[in-house]
Amino acid sequence: MNKRLLITRRLPDAVEARARATYDVVQHADDRQMGMDEVLATAKTVDALLITLNEKFRADVIAKVPENIKIISTYSIGFDHIDVPACKARGIQAGNAPHGVTVATAEIAMLLLLGAARRASEGEQMIRARAWPGWAPLQLVGRRLDGKKLGIYGFGKIGQALAQRARGFDMEIHYYDIYRQPPEKEKGAIYHESLNSLLGVSEFFSINAPSTPETRYFFNQATIEKLPHGAIVVNTARGDLVNDADMIAALKSGRLGYAGLDVFAGEPKINEGYYDLPNTFLFPHLGSAAIEARNQMGFEALDNIDAAFAGKDMPFKLT
Repeated sequence: MNKRLLITRRLPDAVEARARATYDVVQHADDRQMGMDEVLATAKTVDALLITLNEKFRADVIAKVPENIKIISTYSIGFDHIDVPACKARGIQAGNAPHGVTVATAEIAMLLLLGAARRASEGEQMIRARAWPGWAPLQLVGRRLDGKKLGIYGFGKIGQALAQRARGFDMEIHYYDIYRQPPEKEKGAIYHESLNSLLGVSEFFSINAPSTPETRYFFNQATIEKLPHGAIVVNTARGDLVNDADMIAALKSGRLGYAGLDVFAGEPKINEGYYDLPNTFLFPHLGSAAIEARNQMGFEALDNIDAAFAGKDMPFKLT
């Protein structure tokens, strides 16, 4: 008899086909979001869990996971929704899907940079509202990217992929991370030994750091004051890295020129202040929303589960 696998959301056809070829898959055909009570109840009848970032496996939830579950794999690069030490304490193997999102998320970050700099959201809204009066010399004048300093906070795979794309627009790349990358990965990017140093030069600033206790809400009024006046900020990492009230106030005052945001604290319910800000370019968490990325994410999540059932270490293990 095949092992039974709970998949909490519908995934791309290729991923589900692979899963069904190996496991008896349990999931909702209509892609209905499962509440945590339902997840825990269903977990009693399966052998492993393939979850998404929507299911919050905090310590109190991990404590309620049935004893038969020793394998959890998440369909995401981020794992701030999983209490990894709690999993380890329970003897639960946990893994993520770290590589599939790299290119797709870097593309979205580049799109946000371009859209923010060239006021794309305002232009589209003007067209859709049938309010375009025709070309005018000062209409929606934005900024070019070439020659501008792009500061990247978090120079891992996605940060480096963004840097590669930004070089194609002749931007000057600066970065800060807790570890300096070797020259072959920097590719001419300028390393800063502190976040404050990076902020001071960043005409454009991209948030690409993971959500940790140290980074959570780091982007606040004090951080904003260290940026050049009118800087453009984009975030494709996690919404809880940003203090929304401080970001919104700075956008209203002009201290920040524009923001391109793909992630939000509390999503899908986001701070109401964003909706009426003209100088924002907002996406509904599209970072990995390319079929190539979503397929690879699913395959990596399944690689973890396959390895765990085979008695091997997960290739992308967290515990």
